Amino acid sequence: MEKTLTIGLTLFLTLCVDIPQAGGRKEGSNAENKSSSRSSDAKAGRCSYTFIVPQQKLTGALCLNTQSATTNHSEVAALRAELRRQQEQLEKLRGQLEQEGTLALEALQVSSNYRELEKKYGALTSMMSSQNQFIARLEKQCQCRDSTQSSLVLTEPPKSQSVVHPNYSSEAIEMTNDVQRDQSAPPPQQAHTGGVPSLPTTTPSTPTEPPFVSFPVTKTPGPWRDCQHVLESGEAISGIYLLRLQSANRLLQAWCEQSQAQGGWTVIQRRQDGSVNFFRTWEQYKQGFGNLDGEYWLGLEHLYWLTKQAQYKLRVALEDWQGRQVFAEYDSFHLEPESDWYRLRLGQYHGNAGDSLSWHNNKAFTTLDRDKDSYSGNCAHYQKGGWWYHMCAHSNLNGVWYRGGHYRSRYQDGVYWAEFHGGSYSLKRVSMMIKPT
Repeated sequence: MEKTLTIGLTLFLTLCVDIPQAGGRKEGSNAENKSSSRSSDAKAGRCSYTFIVPQQKLTGALCLNTQSATTNHSEVAALRAELRRQQEQLEKLRGQLEQEGTLALEALQVSSNYRELEKKYGALTSMMSSQNQFIARLEKQCQCRDSTQSSLVLTEPPKSQSVVHPNYSSEAIEMTNDVQRDQSAPPPQQAHTGGVPSLPTTTPSTPTEPPFVSFPVTKTPGPWRDCQHVLESGEAISGIYLLRLQSANRLLQAWCEQSQAQGGWTVIQRRQDGSVNFFRTWEQYKQGFGNLDGEYWLGLEHLYWLTKQAQYKLRVALEDWQGRQVFAEYDSFHLEPESDWYRLRLGQYHGNAGDSLSWHNNKAFTTLDRDKDSYSGNCAHYQKGGWWYHMCAHSNLNGVWYRGGHYRSRYQDGVYWAEFHGGSYSLKRVSMMIKPT
């Protein structure tokens, strides 16, 4: 019995000595885990202990790390600065919004006034159209009464008078002269008669003397096909001649230019002093208007029938305010009929003015009341004339005649040729003329 007890104590002590960590370890309260742990320790030759530690409660002051508090203060300061900056931006945007609102109200008022002016202009245009029709009927009656005296008019020079284009009345010209005139010219001075100032008139004050026009004394009575026919008949004096368009069997008067480029040119357009308004309707550009001895437009319908007689070429003569004269010629020129809006057909260019018309080739004619251009708006409205506009113009010879060359306007609406001084330079003299090739 003692031998057995001695062997058991020796084994127990041996097991206790082999434990590497004398302090033991904390185990869970689960009985199965304990038994399994003990069996495994026993297999490994170790002795394990379980210590039960009572739960401790913390009392007294706690020490916290205050390093994060400093970081929070800096972030709050940054957020406050950002908030102030955003408030300042908000105040600035609010001020801009108030200003833009005021400008928008002013723009609406201007737009309303503009619409009212457009309505008034439309009413004046319709009234002028009806008056033109009435005047045309009167002219037809006068032509019927004076047909027996036409031969006398051809051979004898008339008295001093201002020759007005036969297809447009002087009354209508006076009514529309205020629409387009020399914007830079000073207003006409009021004439005093008996101490009472006279009322201003719409007639231009550019000419210093009443224009005197007389038909040249001709060797043959005419009429002629065109001004080339006039030159071939021995008439070498520039002036107004009566033409008969063979393709339409109609009579018209035109200025024949016999002193430039070997002569024989039929003038179809001329600008020189701003005395005639070129901001016209479709019907007026069709029939023609102006003064044959000054500024005038021959008429699209006459031009169409004239260019059907033969193959014609076009010459555009330009002069600036320094006296420099240039030209542009196109080896073919004719118009399509009114059913195709008098579409422009041009040939090859040559000259020293630069080519500012080929961009308008194959384009329809556009006026304020007939918008046939390629622009979303009406180019005639912005350019203040009638032309073969595209989008919108490289040339605008029927625009506003401004005095002095360079002009200031909201739009490029002067009498310009883009390749010669650009679109913001209004030329002094311009003429378009044609003759057979």
